[in-house]
Amino acid sequence: MFGKRAFQLLKEQASCEDGQLIQFDQDAFDKVIKECDEHNNQLQSSIRKIEEQKLDIQTTRNENHFGAVIHHLSLIRNKRCLMSYMYNRAEIIQSYKWKNIGRILPREIQKKLNYSELEYFKNHSAVVDSYINELDLDLTVDMVPPKDPYIRVRVLDEIGNEVSLGDLALSLTKDSLHFLRRTDAEPFISQGLMEEFLE
Repeated sequence: MFGKRAFQLLKEQASCEDGQLIQFDQDAFDKVIKECDEHNNQLQSSIRKIEEQKLDIQTTRNENHFGAVIHHLSLIRNKRCLMSYMYNRAEIIQSYKWKNIGRILPREIQKKLNYSELEYFKNHSAVVDSYINELDLDLTVDMVPPKDPYIRVRVLDEIGNEVSLGDLALSLTKDSLHFLRRTDAEPFISQGLMEEFLE
């Protein structure tokens, strides 16, 4: 059935949790591309047959016309499904930068991406980092403006002695409490090394 593979790609993507990726299905993706090529060849063949019979393409309503319409609509549907699949994946890949993952994706996420998506993340991160450096303001820290620029944090895991945070050098040992600028603490919080300490 026409369009079944493309629909299956979207169905697989929709089945996972929001903001999560499944393994890029290169095999199914290539099969949909091949199906698009076949539809295009059939479409061109039907149009050629109409032209060879010296019939008007706009007004002819025979088996070649209806065959061309079916292949044309199937081609458009497959292309839209592939574009939706790639767009949704690109949105999730972009969100990883804003979740403060950093310039290098964790290994478990990298395994789910194809080469083009890895390059896309790398280039997207470079553009965002360039913009952040130009502004001299880290936009990835808080998506919601903080009430106070300083927070009290508790260190959950040994980070190290003499860790440089801005103009301070601190000993960030396990279970120690510190009063830090939110921008200095956020990277450690997002990595699970610290937590905000609420009284």
